[in-house]
Amino acid sequence: MNLLKLSWKYLIAKPLSTTLNILLLALGLAIITVLILVQDQFEKKMTKDAEGVDLVVGAKGSPLQLILSSVYHIDFPTGNIDMAEAKSIANNRLVKNTIPLGLGDNYSGYRIVGTNYDYIELYNAEVGEGTLWEVPFEVVLGAEVAQKLNLKVGDNFIGSHGIGASSHAHDEHPYTITGILKPMGNVLDKLVLTSMESVWYTHDEDHDHDKFTQTVAKRGFPETDEDREITSMLVQYRNPMAAVQLPRFINSRSSLQAASPAFEISRLFELLGFGVKLIQGLAVIIIVIAGLGIFIALFNSLKERKYDLAVMRTLGASSGQLFIHIVLEGVILTFLGAVTGIVIGHGFLFALVAQNDQGALSTLSAMVFLPEELWIIVYALVVGVLASLIPAWNAYQTDIAKQLTKS
Repeated sequence: MNLLKLSWKYLIAKPLSTTLNILLLALGLAIITVLILVQDQFEKKMTKDAEGVDLVVGAKGSPLQLILSSVYHIDFPTGNIDMAEAKSIANNRLVKNTIPLGLGDNYSGYRIVGTNYDYIELYNAEVGEGTLWEVPFEVVLGAEVAQKLNLKVGDNFIGSHGIGASSHAHDEHPYTITGILKPMGNVLDKLVLTSMESVWYTHDEDHDHDKFTQTVAKRGFPETDEDREITSMLVQYRNPMAAVQLPRFINSRSSLQAASPAFEISRLFELLGFGVKLIQGLAVIIIVIAGLGIFIALFNSLKERKYDLAVMRTLGASSGQLFIHIVLEGVILTFLGAVTGIVIGHGFLFALVAQNDQGALSTLSAMVFLPEELWIIVYALVVGVLASLIPAWNAYQTDIAKQLTKS
C-alpha cells in the first residue's frame, strides 16, 4: 500500500481546502523568507562598504546621516566643512590616513564623488577599462553605472546639481569618461568618481578654463591658495588608542563632527530590530493559524473518512499505517506551503528590487539562497506533524466493527 500516493489523492480530492491551507502557511513563511534575505544582505553589504573606514569627519548634525551619506551614499550630506580644518585633523598623530570626499552632484541619479586614488584603493578596486582620471572633469564609472546607463570610455555627459536625478544641470562643465571599474559588489559600483578639483570647478562662478587642464591631486588634499571646502573625510586610525581619543577630541574641540561607522550602524540595526521582531511575530501568528487550519481540515476530513479507514484496516492496513497516512497529509501540506512560501518570498523581493534601480533596495538580490531557508522547510514540517497528531491518533484508534456496522 503506497501511503504517500494515497495521502496525496485525498488532498487533491478537496482542492479548495488544500490550496487555502497551503497559501495561508506560505504567506507566513514568505514574510520570514524576505526578512532573512534582507537582513542578511543588508548586514553583509554595510559591513563590506564600511571596511577600512574607522571614522567619518563632517559637518555637525546627525552622526547616522553623516555615515549614510559619506560611506553608503544613501542619504543627504550634513553640509560642507573647511578644508584647512580638515587638514589639521589629518595631521593629527593618531591619524594614519584620510580620504577627502566632495559630494553634491549626480548624473541620472548616480552620485558624483570627488576624491582621490586612495578611495579606490580603500576597496581594492581595479580599473576594468581605460585609466583613472588625470585632469579635472575626467571621471571613472562604477560597473553598475556604466552598465545601466550604457556608457563607455570616451563618452561625455553633463552632471546635475544635487542628489536627486531631477536637478539643475552644469552645462558649462561636461565630464569625460576615462575608465570603468571592475564589478566589486560594493558601494563603488553605483558611483561616478572624479577628482576633488572637478567638484570645486563645477561650482565656481568664474570659469577659468586654463585650470581645467592642470593635473589633480591623486593623494591627500589638493594644493590650493583659495579657501575651499569638502563634504566629509574618511579617517583610518594609526593605533587602537585613536578610537578612544580622536572622536572625543574632534567633537569637543573643533567645529567638526566625528562619527564611527561601526557604532552608528550597530545602533541602526538595534533600532530596526524591534520592527523586524514585530514582523516576525506577525509571521509566526500567521503560521500558527495555518497550522490550526490544517488541523481542522484533517480533523473534519477524518469524520467523513472513518468508513474508508475501517475498510483499509480490513484490507490489511495496520493502525500504525493509518497513523502515518494522516501524518503524511499534514507533512505534504506544510512541505508544499514551505516551498511555495520561499518562492513567493524570493519573487516579492525580486519585484521590490526591480522597482528600485537606485538606493538601498537596489543592492539586494533575490537570487541568493541561504542555509537558513532550509530551516524554514524543517519548521514547516514540524508544524505539519503537530497539526496532524490528534487526527492521526483518532485514525489509529479506528474501531473496524463499529464503523462497518454503522454503514
